[in-house]
Parts: sequence; structure tokens; C-alpha cells
Amino acid sequence: MGWLSKLKGMLGGAARHQRTQALSTQPMTTQALGSTMPVGGDFVSAEVPAHIQIGAELGRGAMAVVHRAFDSQRGCEIAVKRLLLSAEYDPADLADVRARFLREARAARALTHPDILQVYEIGESGGDAWIAMELVHGQDLSHHTHPSNLLPVREVLQVATRVARALDHAHRQGVIHRDIKPANIMYERTTGSVKIMDFGIARIADGSRTRTGLVLGTPSYMAPEQLAGMSVDGRSDLYALGVVMYQLLSARLPHQSESMARLMYEIANERVADVRELRPGLPEALAMVLALALEKRPELRYSSGEDLAQDLETVLAQLDTADPMIESAPAPSPTAASPHSFEATQRIQNNPPHPP
Repeated sequence: MGWLSKLKGMLGGAARHQRTQALSTQPMTTQALGSTMPVGGDFVSAEVPAHIQIGAELGRGAMAVVHRAFDSQRGCEIAVKRLLLSAEYDPADLADVRARFLREARAARALTHPDILQVYEIGESGGDAWIAMELVHGQDLSHHTHPSNLLPVREVLQVATRVARALDHAHRQGVIHRDIKPANIMYERTTGSVKIMDFGIARIADGSRTRTGLVLGTPSYMAPEQLAGMSVDGRSDLYALGVVMYQLLSARLPHQSESMARLMYEIANERVADVRELRPGLPEALAMVLALALEKRPELRYSSGEDLAQDLETVLAQLDTADPMIESAPAPSPTAASPHSFEATQRIQNNPPHPP
């Protein structure tokens, strides 16, 4: 009996799509936009339009600043993010970077899903670019990665299920996020609101001559194929979501190192410790789902967000009868990584890696 058959039995025999159908290896491609090209029925403005009144600053990073704003056309508050491209790139690269940003923003703007931050308008301002988008409340999930502030297991799985389905929606539109991490997922506990932010922004530096060799995205959350500079598809986002779940459950990343070279080696070659070593009492089915999401070879990983969401829902249904230790604090860090479960190991043996 294969790994998937055994997993189906453990998870209660829930119906699933075939996992042999991989997503397209290429993201959606769209025509590069100029400052007057139509985007989804509107036009890309050269400046923030008059109907958007910029207010107080909400946050600032190395490449962007976010302001609260009021949109008189929509009659509501929104957020405006300005990407400080001119401060990051040589003048010779700015045109290409802006075109890349507008192309990616156009694809993100086409995504309409309750758990994906809605992009309203995009445009240029001098050498920079801006996005007018939905204003959301709450905190990003990075606030729940510390041992003293972890979310209940059930809540982690509920949020992850929604993120998996939102990613599935984006992937079916040909849009890959490329930088799924706790800081890019907003969560409001009182309302249950979940929002994935910053679709496509990780690609704005792609091809820049000023950043040759830059690894796009956040390395600790990146799949091996993405770190290697290979073509990525939706399965790379699902790997990143697996890392996020692992961290939210255990307060540790699957791979940690102060050296970038060592981190990249570990992600590409070393097995991940069973999450139950870090948080005893978690159900075996959940450990198996994480093992599959964190498979190093994409062909052995979940092929769609819907498949992952369905398995997480089945694990959720089992939590009522799970070991009461499930909500206990994470255990001390293990001294060594444990191998995959027997079923996952058997699946790998049946699909040996290609020789170098």
C-alpha cells in the first residue's frame, strides 16, 4: 500500500483529488505595463489619484512605507504602500523593476478571495511605485511564533486551512506568492479575519543587475528548488506554508543556522525533526501532513492547496479526541533531527531521487 493510501486511511478516508497532477511550473505572464496601460478596467496612475487622501504612516521597512488613507470613491479607509524603488536600484534598472512590479501587481489585483488582501489600484510616482489596497486590522502571524505566545493547535490549523485554500485560488489563476511567511499573513483573532499580503512583491528584484545572486523571498521559508534558483510553482508556496505551520506549532523553524550557506545546505539536504519531538501530544496524522508539505522534492509534496486544506480539515476533526497534551507548551529543542515517519520514508524509497 502506497504512502497516500495509508495517509488516507489514517485521516479517515476523506475523499481527495489525485495528487499526481502537478501545477504548472510557470507563473502567469502578462504584458509589461507602462504608466498609461489599462489594468483590470482602470488605468495605472502616474501619481496617487486625488480621490485617495493620504493620512498617517502605519509602518515602514527597508523598501516600503505604508500609510492609512481615505478613498472618497469607495467611501472607506484604505492603505497605500509606496515601494521605495529609486532608493534601492540604479537608474539603469528602474524601468525594468517598475515594469516587473506593475506586471506582478496586475496579476495580484486580479485575485478576488476573502483571505487575500484586495489590491485596488497601482501606479508609479517618480522612480517609485505604489499600491492602494484594502486596510486590514490585527497582527501578522510573526507575533505567534514565540513560545510564550503560541496559538492553540486548533487555531493554527484553522488559519492554515484558509491560507492553503487562498493559495489554491491564486495558483489556479497562475499567481505564485514566492514569499509566504508569518509576517505576510495578517490574522485578527476577534473576528477570525485572515489575509495573505504582498503577492508577487518578492519578484520585483528579479533580474536586477544591482542585486545579482540575491535570493528572493525569506530563505528560512523557501523550498529547496526556490533556493536553487529553479522554476517554482504553487508547491513552493505550500512548502513555505508548511514551514509557517511548523513554526506556529513549535516556536522553531524546521532549519535554523546563522550561516546562509549552512542554512541553504540544510534546507536542501537535511531532514526535518518530527514536530512531535518539539511539541509532544500532537497527532501522528498532523506530523505526517507536515512531513508531506515539507518534502524536499516538489514531486513528492502536496500538489495543490486544496489537497493540503482537506487533510488539515480531517486532522481538525480528530482533535476532539486527541491527547490532552496537544495544547501543552513545546518541548526543549531536540539534539538531533528524527527521520520521517515510516510511511513517508517508504514513499521516498519508492521514488528515489535522480542521480546527480
